[in-house]
Amino acid sequence: MGGLVSGWWAYLEERTRREVDADVLRDRRMPAVRSVWEALRPLGLGLHEAERVVYARYEALGDRVQRTPPEPLDIPSLAARASAFPGRAAAVEALWDGDTVHGWFVLLVVVLDDPAGEGHLATVHHRFGSSPPGAAAATAGRALAGHLGVPFHFTFPDVPDDGVPRWRTVQKLAEGP
Repeated sequence: MGGLVSGWWAYLEERTRREVDADVLRDRRMPAVRSVWEALRPLGLGLHEAERVVYARYEALGDRVQRTPPEPLDIPSLAARASAFPGRAAAVEALWDGDTVHGWFVLLVVVLDDPAGEGHLATVHHRFGSSPPGAAAATAGRALAGHLGVPFHFTFPDVPDDGVPRWRTVQKLAEGP
């Protein structure tokens, strides 16, 4: 992270530093980023740099951070979440996403009809000692799709790519004009 990030940290008021560290210790990344960005934006700090400052605080505070436990990927939990959304499940989809703090992760969503939309089921991050996020999301997504009797869509489970076509787009292309 180097001197520039720590240089930005030095510009923060002590009260803001305490707030940021308190948010990081509770694994509340976005409020921490917002605090850094709002305090230092007048000095030219961009959002990306604010994320890097917070990432450096995660590294500095290390094991003291009370990490948010991973969202459950078992079928009963996912099925309960899917059934809580208005609409009928049309598919289960896994999507790569990422940021500068967590790197690549996978969003598991249920695609809905009547009304059309989607519902967030889980965010699958890389965790030491567990399957890569693509493999874990693919396993859970396939199992949930089988349980719900709907298709499962995950274009590239082994290669992070957030620019691939979504399930509805693929369906429309398959249906033709």
